[in-house]
Amino acid sequence: MATLEPHYTLPLPAFDKPVKLLIVVAPYYRAIADHLVAGARGIAAACGAEVDLVEVPGALEVPTAIAMAERQAKYDGYVALGCIIRGETTHYDTVCNDSSRALSLLGLQGACIGNGILTVENYAQAAIRADPADHDKGGGAAAAALHLIALSRKWAGQTKGIGFRQ
Repeated sequence: MATLEPHYTLPLPAFDKPVKLLIVVAPYYRAIADHLVAGARGIAAACGAEVDLVEVPGALEVPTAIAMAERQAKYDGYVALGCIIRGETTHYDTVCNDSSRALSLLGLQGACIGNGILTVENYAQAAIRADPADHDKGGGAAAAALHLIALSRKWAGQTKGIGFRQ
């Protein structure tokens, strides 16, 4: 087991206008999902963000729900939560890779997403990472979404110009 190296965490952003987040969670492992949601809600509350929550069947459906909300609803950002535990087949690799890739593609299209979908070897690893009093990966995902929202708002309305005209 690797030792936990110290790392730097950005301070949470401040907002002058309200922020609305959508948490999309796959509660396949309910206790893990509940801890992830608690962590995300805690960080959102610390920034004064309003939060809605939806549940989907599994990690593969999380990006689809976020894509639907991005097209049809009014959210500033999204928190993707769930847990994928390695099993005996290659299904783990497919779910991990495809859910992560889909979230990345949505982000590249401009959606502000914090990815808190855990990819672990066993339930004990998931419990440590989900616990708001321990690794708080749900809170970390909410913080990531909030930082991207702040960056998006900072750059909103700026244009680069065309050709040589900058």
